[in-house]
Amino acid sequence: METIVFDVGETIVRDDRHWASWADWLGVPRHTVSALVGAVAAQGRDNADALHLIKPGIDVGEAYRAREAAGRGEHLDESDLYPDVRPALAGLHQLGARVIIAGNQTTKAGELLRGLDLPADLVATSDEWGVAKPSAEFFGRVVEAADTAPDRILYVGDHPMHDLFPAQRAGLRAAHLRRGPWGYLTADDPDVVAAADWRIDTLTQLTPIVAKLRQPV
Repeated sequence: METIVFDVGETIVRDDRHWASWADWLGVPRHTVSALVGAVAAQGRDNADALHLIKPGIDVGEAYRAREAAGRGEHLDESDLYPDVRPALAGLHQLGARVIIAGNQTTKAGELLRGLDLPADLVATSDEWGVAKPSAEFFGRVVEAADTAPDRILYVGDHPMHDLFPAQRAGLRAAHLRRGPWGYLTADDPDVVAAADWRIDTLTQLTPIVAKLRQPV
C-alpha cells in the first residue's frame, strides 16, 4: 500500500465547531442543530439538510459568504483535530507511505488545514479541485494525486456513500472509520461490513495494517 488518503470531516477534524457556528449564525440552540444533523443522517439525507429544516429556502452558499463577510466564517485550529491524527499520519510517514488529505471542503478549509502543518504530503479540497464526492471525478483526482495504481491507494473515511462505496468503485481499497454520526450509525450495517476492506475505530489502527501490507512478499 503506497498512499493513504484521508477524508476530512469527522475523520481528521471534529465537526463540533462547524455546526455550532451555524447554530449561532441562525440563532438557534447548538443542541438543536446537533440533533437535526443526527436526524437527517439517520434518514440517509445530507447533513446540510439540517440547515434547511431550520430555515426553509436558505441558500447555504450565500449564507456562508455572509458569515465570512461578518467575520464569523470558517476556523480550524489544533483543538479541532482528533487526537489520533498526528500520531497516525506521522506513523504512516515513517513507514514510507505517501499521506494525502482530500475531502469535500471549501478552499478556505484547505488553507486552514495546510496552516496546521500536518504530516501530510498533500492537502486538497473538493472546491480546489472543482469536483466533489461521491463523484467518480473526485476519486479520479485522488488517483492522480497519489500517482500510483488505484489498488495501491487506501481511502479512509466515515461516510459509506461518500467515502467507502465510491472509493471502491474507483478501484481503491477502503477503510470505514467508526467516528462521527455517519461512522457510528453505519458501523454495523451489513453492506458496510461486507464492503469495507478494513473497519477501524481509531486512525492509529492503520499503522500496523499498512506495515503488514508493505512487507515484502
